[in-house]
Amino acid sequence: MGLAVTVAVLLAATPTFVTRGDVTPEAELRREAEGAWKALETRYVQEAGGAPVKPPASIVLQKGAALTPQRNGQGRPGLVELRQNTPGALDARLRLALRHELAHQLLWWACPQASEDRLFHEAFALAVSGELPAWREGPYLSLSRAAAELAAAPAVDTSRARRALARLLDESTGFPPALSRRLRQCQDGARWASPLSIDELAGVGVREAKPATVVVSRHSGEVLLAEGDVRRALPYGSVLKPFLYAAGAAHPVLPPRAGVQEWACGAGLPAKVDARTALLRSCNGYFLDWEARGSAPRAFGAWGPVLRAVGLTGSPDDMADAIGLRSTLAVSPWGVAQAYRLLAEARPDVVALLADNAARGTLAELPASKALAGVATKTGTVRDAASRPQFGWIAAVDTDLVVVVMRPGAMPRQFAEEVPRALARARKQAGLEAARVQVLGLLPPGDVEARCAGAGFALEGGVPRLGAEAWAPLASLTKRGAAVCLGAPWRVRFPGGPDEGRDYAGVFITSTPPPYRPPPGVPTTPSAMKARRGSDFVFRTTRLQYTAGVVAAEDVTLTGEARVALARVVAHNEQHSHSRHPRRPVCDTTHCQAFRGTVRVRSEDAKALGMAPLKWRRWLNFSQGGEAPWRQSRPRAEVERLLGRGLVSLRFEAGRVNYLRTETEGAATFESARSLPCDVLRAGLKLPSCPRTASFNGAALVFEGRGRGHGEGLDVEAAKAAGTRSEVLLENAYGGEAK
Repeated sequence: MGLAVTVAVLLAATPTFVTRGDVTPEAELRREAEGAWKALETRYVQEAGGAPVKPPASIVLQKGAALTPQRNGQGRPGLVELRQNTPGALDARLRLALRHELAHQLLWWACPQASEDRLFHEAFALAVSGELPAWREGPYLSLSRAAAELAAAPAVDTSRARRALARLLDESTGFPPALSRRLRQCQDGARWASPLSIDELAGVGVREAKPATVVVSRHSGEVLLAEGDVRRALPYGSVLKPFLYAAGAAHPVLPPRAGVQEWACGAGLPAKVDARTALLRSCNGYFLDWEARGSAPRAFGAWGPVLRAVGLTGSPDDMADAIGLRSTLAVSPWGVAQAYRLLAEARPDVVALLADNAARGTLAELPASKALAGVATKTGTVRDAASRPQFGWIAAVDTDLVVVVMRPGAMPRQFAEEVPRALARARKQAGLEAARVQVLGLLPPGDVEARCAGAGFALEGGVPRLGAEAWAPLASLTKRGAAVCLGAPWRVRFPGGPDEGRDYAGVFITSTPPPYRPPPGVPTTPSAMKARRGSDFVFRTTRLQYTAGVVAAEDVTLTGEARVALARVVAHNEQHSHSRHPRRPVCDTTHCQAFRGTVRVRSEDAKALGMAPLKWRRWLNFSQGGEAPWRQSRPRAEVERLLGRGLVSLRFEAGRVNYLRTETEGAATFESARSLPCDVLRAGLKLPSCPRTASFNGAALVFEGRGRGHGEGLDVEAAKAAGTRSEVLLENAYGGEAK
């Protein structure tokens, strides 16, 4: 029978409600009972997966005698006793009590085999009556304390026991799985072999989880290492506390409360605890008392949208939810890593604080503490009702990487050595350090647009602002800070570029270059001026990603040892940009090295970055090279804008252009010999390579040459044909001595 049909049959079998005594108003109370019964039946069918047996013909509602002020009666099958403080008033308290007692009635006839299981009955009644929010009020109750309170009152017949039971039910998001499993037993008619236990009710599924480790690049956002189900959302414990610290506008200094379990933050706790100490010691009591003062951020403040964007399953109702004392919310290891990547970008001060954790925080005095020196870390532990670890978490950030390690059934201190181990494994891939490049400088800044297919954020004074998924001006995204795309590369487009845009896996910032004044003899065409000025946008990615992008832009077909050689030169030049742009990163034009965004890294690129640094201490030129002939014409006026008026002849040798100009000084006219690097002429006239000859043809000059590029350094086409090792190619191109 389908669910809709089952529910229809069920609702047709509602019992008759009879009122007795002076519980009033009778008609309204009966209508309330009928509506509540139908809602309870529907929920039962949804969770049990079938239909219960036929209900009793009638249920009596009457005012209870000698009931305590704290509670209503347990009643018995067919009879509900209610406490009505105000005659004639069907207030919210009485409505909750009615639904609670009707839940017992439903179980008595739908699941007779569980009639003696008091914990099961009370747990079901609390879960379906709508009264759980009311039991949350008051001071925080830890899970282990709640279990102890409930164990001390197994009949669940006191307010403290019911509050403890509500706390255990709070561990579940949605309907408690333990109750769903038991309701299916009811429907199957299975024998009630054992009553519901506290551990069963409070369990969070640790047996189903497997270890997970994820490593993410701070610069490019790439997932460099992923083991286990890194996308599965799990309760997270204290691992998100740094985001509360980052969201706080004012951090109070608070006195610890003696004897309070949540203030048990290790030995030697000072008489006054500041936020830095509380974060390193992971003092739950500090965060709970901060909330009690009314100044703590709600739902992670400005960082709430970040955490939800990377998969946090909801918004915390209070501080106990936020700091993971209740397991109502979950997030995946991948999501935690992405959030910490953004935190490291926005709040380096918070990361610097967490770098002390291995020295004086939750990971101090361990064999792994020395290996974690200088690495920012935060731990988190999810415990069950018996205070046993269900999930242990460590999030770590170093200069280049974010690591998140989750281990089921273990305390973070038990697997701290996994963090330096994961860092070392990820670093087997060379080139993970940062590379910076000035990009898109030939375009007006307002023409460049970007979008993020993941979760894009613009940082404004260390505060993340969620960016739109649609295309937006890159200048607006970087106006007040960095622009970071979590979970995907930025997509960038501009007029004249590909419609689908280009991928840029990394971080953008605005950085206005200083005014540029060309020295004598340097081309002053608009394009050349823009290239030499640099760009307002600086892009950060990994050296490996940058190198692969340049090699692809220069010659996408390049393979083998020739590609390795070019990749080594490209990576070398990124660190020697001073000759191109003093005190500025390398640019993305042919003035430096062409870069058109990030691409898939190839094995040759990775191999090149894993080899020893090149011995030369200067910028190394390279060109496409080759021997293909070319012939191009340029107006004489254009050439003279570069070399000066009165041009008489040009001759090319040893990488230079030697030329004569007719000059006048007073009454005398004479020819003046000049010389410039040939690449100045090649770049200024946009010629394929440095010419071999030039001839005058009326108002034009005709240039002829071979190959492509400036003809200096590594000849890529020749390297392809050579078929030799990259070391030999580089020695032949740049000489045997370090310079």
